[in-house]
Amino acid sequence: MSKKNQLRNLTAGGVVLLLFSVLLTAGAGVCAAQQAKPASINPKTTAIREATAEVLRETSEIRKLPILRPVRSGAQTRAEIEQMLVRNLNENSTPEELHASETGLKKYGLVPASFQLRPFIIKLLVEQVAGYYDPKTQQFYLADWIDLDGQKPVMAHELTHALQDQHFNLRRFEKWPKHDSDAELAAQSLVEGDATVLMFQYVTRSPMRQVELLKSLLKSGNTSMEQIDNAPRVLRETLLFPYTQGSAWVMQVYKRGGWEQVSLAYRDLPKSTEQIMHPEKYFAHEAPLNTSNWKNISNALGKGWKVADNDVNGEWSYYLILDEYLNSKEESQKAAAGWNGDRYVLYTGPNTGDALITQKTFWDTETDAREFYDAYTKRTTKRYGTEASEAESGSMRQWKTREGSVMIELDGKSVLIVEGVPENIKAEDLLKML
Repeated sequence: MSKKNQLRNLTAGGVVLLLFSVLLTAGAGVCAAQQAKPASINPKTTAIREATAEVLRETSEIRKLPILRPVRSGAQTRAEIEQMLVRNLNENSTPEELHASETGLKKYGLVPASFQLRPFIIKLLVEQVAGYYDPKTQQFYLADWIDLDGQKPVMAHELTHALQDQHFNLRRFEKWPKHDSDAELAAQSLVEGDATVLMFQYVTRSPMRQVELLKSLLKSGNTSMEQIDNAPRVLRETLLFPYTQGSAWVMQVYKRGGWEQVSLAYRDLPKSTEQIMHPEKYFAHEAPLNTSNWKNISNALGKGWKVADNDVNGEWSYYLILDEYLNSKEESQKAAAGWNGDRYVLYTGPNTGDALITQKTFWDTETDAREFYDAYTKRTTKRYGTEASEAESGSMRQWKTREGSVMIELDGKSVLIVEGVPENIKAEDLLKML
């Protein structure tokens, strides 16, 4: 199925949000060019249009959302889809944003030093896309190299997006406020989880559909997963989060009141990945702290240092940041639970490779903060391969590494972190400024 929606930064909190942004607005530039001059009709377009009308009617019936207008559809070649992806990548992200995202991923130790973000994104998207619905043009496209019968479940998924758009306006997600990627990923989990649950219901209505889907998966299983299989874990798992965790969350909402309750969630959006991972916190309206007010410490770092990015990691990204080195799902999940808000800021310096991250995190209880503090300490020791010095109080630790010093401080329900501090600056002075 396609991967899409307006998601932005790739540094931890918004780790694959840019991948979705490319596809939420998918096709806009390409379609405009096609409309400007007549083009030959793809031979598969007629069959896809007929199938679209059929699948849309059934999708509307299952999802209990009436069709407000027909959905135009057609086929696109691999070249057309790749052209669309590149165009939208260029339109939705500047080179500076991509560089900041890549730098942040490397600074957290989540991707290799040689990792190149832009070519990876393009290869991954071209490999994964099978079809997409474009809210800008209100059109649905299916890849012309894919068997139509086996892809009707994909069509049901994408046409659910068309119905969502008609009733809830998906374009409102296109201009999501920057620097709040965790909440954006949560909203995306509603959109994709909704469509994924619908797809499962569509498939289970007919044994033949289950057979066709299985045949389709077996046919493509050995040829279309190379990029996603080889992707850094943080990108792969966050790319899948809206589909896996999102569908589990939507099922909990569905159990409370069917599709009507799911529709109401578009007026009361989930506020964090914590609410997706722990549905009871969504139902209890347990929202995270607002961390939009943060201090810029670039002046303290010296000439040439500047803010490259700032965002929210959230419970999901902290789980991945920890488990990249702890390799213990249970331990990492426990340490990331109890999250109550955070803000990270990425600074880049005057020299190539200069990068520093500050993190201010908040937790529900002092016990939660201590668990995260201990886990991040263990993660940092494993990452850099060096032991930390420890203050007498047991609430502050520091490492001297080849990438600059790292310092962590536990302060009640907060944990403060600076990572990548240059030799000429005292890490403890920076912590006091956060």
